[in-house]
Amino acid sequence: GLTVLTRLFKASYCPSPCCLKPLSTHSHLYTAFSRLLSLAISRTLVARRLPWGRSRSESTVSNSRSISISISISIRPVRFRDRPEISISAANLVLICRLLFYLVPGFGRIGRLVARVALQRDDVELVAVNDPFITTDYMTYMFKYDSVHGQWKHHELKVKDTKTLLFGEKEVSVFGIRNPEEIPWGETGAEFIVESTGVFTDKDKAAAHLKGGAKKVVISAPSKDAPMFVVGVNEKEYKPELNIVSNASCTTNCLAPLAKVINDRFGIVEGLMTTVHSITATQKTVDGPSMKDWRGGRAASFNIIPSSTGAAKAVGKVLPVLNGKLTGMSFRVPTVDVSVVDLTVRLEKAATYDEIKAAIKEESEGKLKGILGYTEEDVVSTDFVGDSRSSIFDAKAGIALSKNFVKLVSWYDNEWGYSSRVVDLIVHMASCA
Repeated sequence: GLTVLTRLFKASYCPSPCCLKPLSTHSHLYTAFSRLLSLAISRTLVARRLPWGRSRSESTVSNSRSISISISISIRPVRFRDRPEISISAANLVLICRLLFYLVPGFGRIGRLVARVALQRDDVELVAVNDPFITTDYMTYMFKYDSVHGQWKHHELKVKDTKTLLFGEKEVSVFGIRNPEEIPWGETGAEFIVESTGVFTDKDKAAAHLKGGAKKVVISAPSKDAPMFVVGVNEKEYKPELNIVSNASCTTNCLAPLAKVINDRFGIVEGLMTTVHSITATQKTVDGPSMKDWRGGRAASFNIIPSSTGAAKAVGKVLPVLNGKLTGMSFRVPTVDVSVVDLTVRLEKAATYDEIKAAIKEESEGKLKGILGYTEEDVVSTDFVGDSRSSIFDAKAGIALSKNFVKLVSWYDNEWGYSSRVVDLIVHMASCA
Protein backbone atom coordinates (compact mmCIF):
# COMPACT_ATOMS: atom_id res chain seq x y z
CA GLY A 1 0.00 0.00 0.00
CA LEU A 2 2.79 2.45 0.85
CA THR A 3 4.54 1.65 -2.44
CA VAL A 4 1.39 2.43 -4.42
CA LEU A 5 0.89 5.68 -2.52
CA THR A 6 4.49 6.69 -3.12
CA ARG A 7 4.14 6.07 -6.83
CA LEU A 8 0.97 8.15 -6.90
CA PHE A 9 2.84 10.86 -5.05
CA LYS A 10 5.77 10.80 -7.49
CA ALA A 11 3.38 10.89 -10.44
CA SER A 12 2.40 14.41 -9.49
CA TYR A 13 5.75 15.68 -10.72
CA CYS A 14 7.20 16.16 -14.16
CA PRO A 15 9.99 13.55 -14.53
CA SER A 16 12.53 16.16 -15.53
CA PRO A 17 14.48 17.57 -12.52
CA CYS A 18 14.50 21.02 -14.06
CA CYS A 19 10.73 21.41 -13.99
CA LEU A 20 9.71 19.91 -10.68
CA LYS A 21 6.73 21.72 -9.20
CA PRO A 22 5.98 22.41 -5.54
CA LEU A 23 3.52 20.04 -3.96
CA SER A 24 1.28 22.99 -3.22
CA THR A 25 0.35 23.11 -6.91
CA HIS A 26 -1.29 19.71 -6.46
CA SER A 27 -3.21 20.41 -3.27
CA HIS A 28 -5.84 17.79 -4.03
CA LEU A 29 -3.16 15.10 -4.38
CA TYR A 30 -1.42 16.35 -1.24
CA THR A 31 -4.62 16.06 0.79
CA ALA A 32 -5.43 12.63 -0.60
CA PHE A 33 -1.90 11.38 -0.11
CA SER A 34 -1.74 12.63 3.49
CA ARG A 35 -5.02 10.99 4.44
CA LEU A 36 -4.22 7.71 2.69
CA LEU A 37 -0.75 7.56 4.22
CA SER A 38 -2.09 8.13 7.74
CA LEU A 39 -4.76 5.48 7.17
CA ALA A 40 -2.27 2.99 5.76
CA ILE A 41 0.12 3.43 8.66
CA SER A 42 -2.55 3.23 11.34
CA ARG A 43 -3.95 0.06 9.75
CA THR A 44 -0.72 -1.77 9.04
CA LEU A 45 1.88 -0.76 11.61
CA VAL A 46 2.19 -3.49 14.22
CA ALA A 47 5.60 -3.56 15.85
CA ARG A 48 7.40 -5.31 18.64
CA ARG A 49 7.38 -2.96 21.59
CA LEU A 50 8.33 0.12 19.61
CA PRO A 51 9.03 3.15 21.82
CA TRP A 52 6.94 5.74 20.03
CA GLY A 53 3.28 6.61 19.62
CA ARG A 54 1.91 4.11 22.12
CA SER A 55 -1.60 5.05 23.20
CA ARG A 56 -3.42 4.40 26.44
CA SER A 57 -5.61 1.89 24.65
CA GLU A 58 -2.73 -0.31 23.47
CA SER A 59 -3.46 -4.00 23.50
CA THR A 60 -1.13 -6.97 23.62
CA VAL A 61 -1.57 -9.66 21.00
CA SER A 62 -1.08 -12.81 23.02
CA ASN A 63 -0.06 -15.16 20.23
CA SER A 64 2.70 -13.03 18.73
CA ARG A 65 3.67 -11.01 21.81
CA SER A 66 3.36 -7.94 19.64
CA ILE A 67 1.74 -4.65 20.50
CA SER A 68 -0.83 -3.05 18.29
CA ILE A 69 0.18 0.57 18.11
CA SER A 70 -2.16 3.45 17.45
CA ILE A 71 -0.22 6.24 15.75
CA SER A 72 -1.35 9.67 14.69
CA ILE A 73 0.99 11.10 12.08
CA SER A 74 1.24 14.86 11.82
CA ILE A 75 2.46 15.41 8.28
CA ARG A 76 4.18 18.69 7.61
CA PRO A 77 6.26 19.80 4.64
CA VAL A 78 10.01 19.11 4.83
CA ARG A 79 12.16 20.95 2.33
CA PHE A 80 15.07 19.25 0.64
CA ARG A 81 18.41 20.96 1.18
CA ASP A 82 19.45 20.90 -2.50
CA ARG A 83 16.00 21.44 -3.99
CA PRO A 84 14.38 24.34 -2.11
CA GLU A 85 11.55 24.43 -4.62
CA ILE A 86 10.29 20.98 -3.57
CA SER A 87 8.05 20.59 -0.55
CA ILE A 88 7.51 17.00 0.57
CA SER A 89 5.27 15.91 3.39
CA ALA A 90 6.18 12.35 4.30
CA ALA A 91 9.72 11.83 3.06
CA ASN A 92 11.15 11.83 6.58
CA LEU A 93 8.72 9.35 8.11
CA VAL A 94 11.28 6.54 8.21
CA LEU A 95 13.95 8.89 9.54
CA ILE A 96 11.72 10.00 12.40
CA CYS A 97 11.00 6.41 13.37
CA ARG A 98 14.66 5.43 13.24
CA LEU A 99 15.78 8.33 15.39
CA LEU A 100 13.28 7.48 18.06
CA PHE A 101 14.15 3.82 17.85
CA TYR A 102 17.80 4.52 18.56
CA LEU A 103 16.83 6.46 21.65
CA VAL A 104 15.25 3.38 23.24
CA PRO A 105 16.56 2.71 26.74
CA GLY A 106 17.45 -0.95 27.13
CA PHE A 107 19.68 -3.89 27.87
CA GLY A 108 22.04 -2.98 25.03
CA ARG A 109 25.66 -3.76 24.20
CA ILE A 110 27.24 -2.09 27.22
CA GLY A 111 24.41 -3.02 29.59
CA ARG A 112 24.71 -6.72 28.78
CA LEU A 113 28.50 -6.72 28.92
CA VAL A 114 28.58 -4.86 32.23
CA ALA A 115 26.26 -7.59 33.53
CA ARG A 116 28.61 -10.28 32.17
CA VAL A 117 31.60 -8.64 33.83
CA ALA A 118 29.78 -8.24 37.14
CA LEU A 119 28.57 -11.84 37.19
CA GLN A 120 32.15 -13.08 36.83
CA ARG A 121 33.39 -11.09 39.82
CA ASP A 122 32.91 -11.61 43.53
CA ASP A 123 33.27 -7.96 44.61
CA VAL A 124 29.99 -6.81 43.05
CA GLU A 125 26.50 -8.28 42.83
CA LEU A 126 24.03 -7.84 39.99
CA VAL A 127 20.55 -7.47 41.48
CA ALA A 128 18.30 -5.94 38.81
CA VAL A 129 17.93 -5.03 35.14
CA ASN A 130 15.47 -2.63 33.53
CA ASP A 131 14.38 -2.68 29.89
CA PRO A 132 10.87 -1.57 28.96
CA PHE A 133 11.00 -2.82 25.39
CA ILE A 134 11.98 -6.50 25.43
CA THR A 135 10.51 -9.53 27.16
CA THR A 136 12.34 -11.49 29.82
CA ASP A 137 12.84 -14.55 27.61
CA TYR A 138 14.28 -12.41 24.80
CA MET A 139 16.51 -10.64 27.32
CA THR A 140 17.81 -14.06 28.33
CA TYR A 141 18.50 -14.98 24.71
CA MET A 142 20.37 -11.73 24.02
CA PHE A 143 22.48 -12.16 27.14
CA LYS A 144 23.29 -15.81 26.46
CA TYR A 145 24.32 -15.48 22.81
CA ASP A 146 26.73 -12.80 21.63
CA SER A 147 28.18 -12.70 18.12
CA VAL A 148 31.40 -11.04 19.31
CA HIS A 149 32.06 -12.32 22.81
CA GLY A 150 30.57 -15.78 22.44
CA GLN A 151 28.05 -17.81 24.34
CA TRP A 152 27.61 -17.32 28.08
CA LYS A 153 29.00 -20.43 29.78
CA HIS A 154 29.63 -19.45 33.39
CA HIS A 155 26.25 -20.24 34.94
CA GLU A 156 23.06 -21.79 33.74
CA LEU A 157 20.76 -18.99 32.67
CA LYS A 158 17.00 -19.34 32.67
CA VAL A 159 13.76 -17.46 33.20
CA LYS A 160 12.11 -18.02 36.56
CA ASP A 161 9.11 -15.83 35.71
CA THR A 162 8.35 -12.63 33.80
CA LYS A 163 10.02 -10.54 36.51
CA THR A 164 12.96 -12.73 37.48
CA LEU A 165 16.03 -14.18 35.79
CA LEU A 166 18.12 -16.96 37.30
CA PHE A 167 21.90 -16.95 36.85
CA GLY A 168 22.58 -20.32 38.38
CA GLU A 169 20.86 -19.91 41.75
CA LYS A 170 21.26 -16.13 41.69
CA GLU A 171 17.98 -14.24 41.20
CA VAL A 172 18.04 -10.98 39.24
CA SER A 173 14.94 -8.79 39.19
CA VAL A 174 13.70 -7.60 35.80
CA PHE A 175 11.74 -4.39 35.30
CA GLY A 176 10.11 -2.97 32.20
CA ILE A 177 9.58 0.64 33.20
CA ARG A 178 10.16 3.63 30.96
CA ASN A 179 10.34 6.40 33.54
CA PRO A 180 13.50 6.07 35.67
CA GLU A 181 11.72 7.71 38.60
CA GLU A 182 9.28 4.81 38.78
CA ILE A 183 11.83 1.99 38.83
CA PRO A 184 11.85 0.57 42.39
CA TRP A 185 15.62 0.22 42.70
CA GLY A 186 15.42 0.54 46.46
CA GLU A 187 13.29 -2.60 46.76
CA THR A 188 16.05 -4.69 45.17
CA GLY A 189 18.80 -3.33 47.40
CA ALA A 190 20.54 -1.77 44.41
CA GLU A 191 23.00 0.93 45.45
CA PHE A 192 24.70 1.69 42.14
CA ILE A 193 22.85 2.13 38.85
CA VAL A 194 24.65 1.81 35.52
CA GLU A 195 22.80 4.23 33.24
CA SER A 196 23.59 2.64 29.88
CA THR A 197 20.68 3.82 27.75
CA GLY A 198 22.59 6.66 26.12
CA VAL A 199 19.58 8.88 26.85
CA PHE A 200 19.92 10.09 30.45
CA THR A 201 23.49 11.35 30.15
CA ASP A 202 23.25 14.65 32.03
CA LYS A 203 22.90 15.08 35.77
CA ASP A 204 19.28 16.21 35.81
CA LYS A 205 18.06 13.27 33.75
CA ALA A 206 20.24 10.68 35.49
CA ALA A 207 19.05 11.97 38.88
CA ALA A 208 15.67 10.38 38.20
CA HIS A 209 17.19 7.04 39.23
CA LEU A 210 17.89 8.43 42.70
CA LYS A 211 14.17 9.01 43.21
CA GLY A 212 13.63 5.28 42.79
CA GLY A 213 15.92 4.46 45.69
CA ALA A 214 19.34 4.22 44.06
CA LYS A 215 22.25 5.82 45.88
CA LYS A 216 24.69 6.39 43.02
CA VAL A 217 24.44 6.56 39.23
CA VAL A 218 27.29 5.76 36.85
CA ILE A 219 26.65 7.01 33.31
CA SER A 220 28.31 4.76 30.74
CA ALA A 221 28.86 7.61 28.29
CA PRO A 222 30.44 11.06 28.25
CA SER A 223 28.40 13.70 30.07
CA LYS A 224 28.21 17.43 29.53
CA ASP A 225 27.88 18.21 33.24
CA ALA A 226 28.51 15.09 35.35
CA PRO A 227 32.10 14.69 36.56
CA MET A 228 34.01 12.18 34.43
CA PHE A 229 36.37 9.59 35.84
CA VAL A 230 38.82 7.31 34.06
CA VAL A 231 40.10 4.46 36.21
CA GLY A 232 43.88 4.58 36.38
CA VAL A 233 43.95 8.29 35.65
CA ASN A 234 41.77 10.38 37.97
CA GLU A 235 39.46 8.06 39.92
CA LYS A 236 41.19 9.07 43.16
CA GLU A 237 39.60 12.50 42.78
CA TYR A 238 36.17 10.99 43.35
CA LYS A 239 34.43 12.27 46.50
CA PRO A 240 31.66 10.34 48.33
CA GLU A 241 29.27 13.28 48.04
CA LEU A 242 29.16 12.83 44.25
CA ASN A 243 26.05 10.81 43.44
CA ILE A 244 26.13 11.01 39.65
CA VAL A 245 29.31 10.42 37.67
CA SER A 246 30.36 9.51 34.14
CA ASN A 247 32.77 6.77 33.10
CA ALA A 248 33.63 8.88 30.01
CA SER A 249 33.88 7.06 26.66
CA CYS A 250 35.71 3.93 25.59
CA THR A 251 38.11 6.02 23.50
CA THR A 252 38.86 8.41 26.36
CA ASN A 253 39.55 5.39 28.55
CA CYS A 254 42.11 4.22 25.99
CA LEU A 255 43.71 7.58 25.32
CA ALA A 256 43.90 9.03 28.84
CA PRO A 257 46.25 6.45 30.44
CA LEU A 258 48.64 6.69 27.48
CA ALA A 259 48.54 10.49 27.46
CA LYS A 260 49.10 10.57 31.22
CA VAL A 261 52.28 8.50 30.99
CA ILE A 262 53.68 10.55 28.12
CA ASN A 263 52.85 13.86 29.77
CA ASP A 264 54.19 12.81 33.18
CA ARG A 265 57.48 11.58 31.71
CA PHE A 266 58.13 13.88 28.74
CA GLY A 267 55.47 16.61 28.67
CA ILE A 268 52.98 17.13 25.86
CA VAL A 269 53.04 20.44 24.00
CA GLU A 270 50.13 19.54 21.75
CA GLY A 271 48.70 16.52 20.02
CA LEU A 272 46.20 15.07 17.57
CA MET A 273 44.36 11.80 18.04
CA THR A 274 42.66 9.57 15.50
CA THR A 275 40.66 6.56 16.59
CA VAL A 276 40.00 3.84 14.05
CA HIS A 277 36.77 2.66 15.60
CA SER A 278 34.65 -0.44 15.06
CA ILE A 279 31.02 -0.03 14.07
CA THR A 280 28.43 0.49 16.77
CA ALA A 281 24.70 -0.11 17.06
CA THR A 282 23.76 3.45 16.09
CA GLN A 283 25.17 3.07 12.58
CA LYS A 284 23.24 1.90 9.52
CA THR A 285 23.49 -1.58 8.06
CA VAL A 286 22.70 -0.10 4.64
CA ASP A 287 22.54 3.51 3.47
CA GLY A 288 19.84 5.30 5.42
CA PRO A 289 18.72 8.75 6.53
CA SER A 290 20.92 10.58 9.03
CA MET A 291 20.19 14.31 8.95
CA LYS A 292 22.63 15.27 11.72
CA ASP A 293 25.50 13.26 10.24
CA TRP A 294 25.14 12.65 6.52
CA ARG A 295 28.22 10.45 6.25
CA GLY A 296 27.10 8.54 9.32
CA GLY A 297 24.05 7.41 7.38
CA ARG A 298 26.10 5.38 4.93
CA ALA A 299 26.38 1.60 5.16
CA ALA A 300 28.58 0.69 8.13
CA SER A 301 29.67 -2.67 6.72
CA PHE A 302 30.84 -1.25 3.40
CA ASN A 303 32.57 2.03 4.21
CA ILE A 304 35.30 3.78 6.14
CA ILE A 305 33.39 6.72 7.60
CA PRO A 306 35.05 9.87 8.99
CA SER A 307 33.33 11.06 12.14
CA SER A 308 33.72 13.51 14.98
CA THR A 309 34.66 12.52 18.52
CA GLY A 310 35.05 14.44 21.74
CA ALA A 311 37.30 11.79 23.28
CA ALA A 312 40.55 13.74 22.96
CA LYS A 313 39.07 16.95 24.34
CA ALA A 314 37.54 14.94 27.19
CA VAL A 315 41.05 13.97 28.27
CA GLY A 316 41.42 17.62 29.26
CA LYS A 317 38.57 17.14 31.73
CA VAL A 318 40.12 14.13 33.45
CA LEU A 319 43.65 15.54 33.10
CA PRO A 320 43.29 19.34 33.37
CA VAL A 321 46.99 19.82 32.60
CA LEU A 322 46.19 18.70 29.04
CA ASN A 323 43.11 20.86 28.61
CA GLY A 324 43.26 22.57 25.21
CA LYS A 325 46.30 20.57 24.11
CA LEU A 326 44.54 17.62 22.46
CA THR A 327 41.82 17.19 19.88
CA GLY A 328 40.91 14.41 17.49
CA MET A 329 38.62 12.63 15.06
CA SER A 330 37.34 9.16 14.33
CA PHE A 331 37.16 6.76 11.40
CA ARG A 332 34.38 4.18 11.69
CA VAL A 333 35.48 0.97 9.98
CA PRO A 334 33.70 -2.31 9.12
CA THR A 335 34.87 -4.39 12.08
CA VAL A 336 32.48 -5.45 14.85
CA ASP A 337 34.74 -4.92 17.86
CA VAL A 338 38.16 -3.59 18.94
CA SER A 339 39.41 -0.15 18.01
CA VAL A 340 42.79 1.56 17.95
CA VAL A 341 44.03 5.02 18.93
CA ASP A 342 46.69 6.85 16.95
CA LEU A 343 48.14 9.63 19.13
CA THR A 344 50.57 12.03 17.46
CA VAL A 345 52.22 14.44 19.89
CA ARG A 346 54.91 17.07 20.13
CA LEU A 347 57.00 16.57 23.28
CA GLU A 348 58.46 19.16 25.62
CA LYS A 349 61.37 16.92 26.58
CA ALA A 350 63.34 15.24 23.81
CA ALA A 351 63.25 11.44 23.93
CA THR A 352 64.08 8.55 21.65
CA TYR A 353 61.32 6.14 20.69
CA ASP A 354 63.05 3.44 22.74
CA GLU A 355 62.94 5.68 25.81
CA ILE A 356 59.24 6.27 25.27
CA LYS A 357 58.59 2.53 24.92
CA ALA A 358 60.52 1.83 28.11
CA ALA A 359 58.49 4.40 30.06
CA ILE A 360 55.18 2.95 28.88
CA LYS A 361 56.29 -0.60 29.61
CA GLU A 362 57.39 0.36 33.12
CA GLU A 363 54.01 1.96 33.89
CA SER A 364 52.13 -1.00 32.40
CA GLU A 365 53.89 -3.30 34.84
CA GLY A 366 53.53 -0.92 37.79
CA LYS A 367 50.86 1.62 38.72
CA LEU A 368 48.79 1.05 35.59
CA LYS A 369 48.95 -2.72 35.49
CA GLY A 370 45.61 -4.08 34.31
CA ILE A 371 44.72 -0.71 32.79
CA LEU A 372 47.56 0.02 30.37
CA GLY A 373 49.10 -2.87 28.45
CA TYR A 374 52.26 -3.23 26.38
CA THR A 375 53.05 -5.52 23.48
CA GLU A 376 55.88 -5.97 20.99
CA GLU A 377 54.18 -8.79 19.10
CA ASP A 378 52.77 -8.61 15.57
CA VAL A 379 49.16 -8.25 16.65
CA VAL A 380 45.97 -7.31 14.79
CA SER A 381 42.60 -6.16 16.05
CA THR A 382 40.96 -9.55 16.70
CA ASP A 383 43.79 -10.43 19.07
CA PHE A 384 42.24 -8.01 21.57
CA VAL A 385 38.63 -9.20 21.57
CA GLY A 386 37.76 -9.77 25.23
CA ASP A 387 40.82 -7.90 26.54
CA SER A 388 39.80 -6.20 29.78
CA ARG A 389 42.57 -3.58 29.71
CA SER A 390 41.66 -0.03 28.72
CA SER A 391 44.64 0.55 26.45
CA ILE A 392 47.30 -1.77 25.00
CA PHE A 393 50.32 0.07 23.57
CA ASP A 394 51.64 -1.44 20.33
CA ALA A 395 55.39 -0.82 20.42
CA LYS A 396 55.97 -2.01 16.85
CA ALA A 397 53.24 0.14 15.32
CA GLY A 398 54.46 3.53 16.56
CA ILE A 399 57.06 5.73 14.86
CA ALA A 400 59.12 8.82 15.64
CA LEU A 401 59.93 11.62 13.22
CA SER A 402 62.29 13.24 15.69
CA LYS A 403 62.99 13.21 19.41
CA ASN A 404 60.16 15.69 19.92
CA PHE A 405 57.55 14.42 17.46
CA VAL A 406 56.12 10.90 17.72
CA LYS A 407 53.15 8.76 16.74
CA LEU A 408 51.92 6.26 19.35
CA VAL A 409 49.44 3.44 18.72
CA SER A 410 47.27 1.76 21.35
CA TRP A 411 44.52 -0.88 21.00
CA TYR A 412 41.32 -1.31 23.02
CA ASP A 413 38.30 -3.56 23.10
CA ASN A 414 35.76 -0.76 23.00
CA GLU A 415 33.09 -3.06 24.48
CA TRP A 416 34.67 -5.43 26.98
CA GLY A 417 37.48 -3.19 28.17
CA TYR A 418 35.11 -0.28 28.73
CA SER A 419 32.52 -2.44 30.53
CA SER A 420 35.27 -3.70 32.82
CA ARG A 421 36.14 -0.11 33.76
CA VAL A 422 32.50 0.64 34.57
CA VAL A 423 32.55 -2.12 37.18
CA ASP A 424 35.98 -1.03 38.44
CA LEU A 425 34.68 2.50 38.94
CA ILE A 426 31.71 1.20 40.93
CA VAL A 427 34.02 -0.84 43.16
CA HIS A 428 36.23 2.21 43.74
CA MET A 429 33.24 4.42 44.58
CA ALA A 430 31.99 1.83 47.07
CA SER A 431 35.40 1.74 48.74
CA CYS A 432 35.23 5.50 49.30
CA ALA A 433 31.87 5.40 51.07
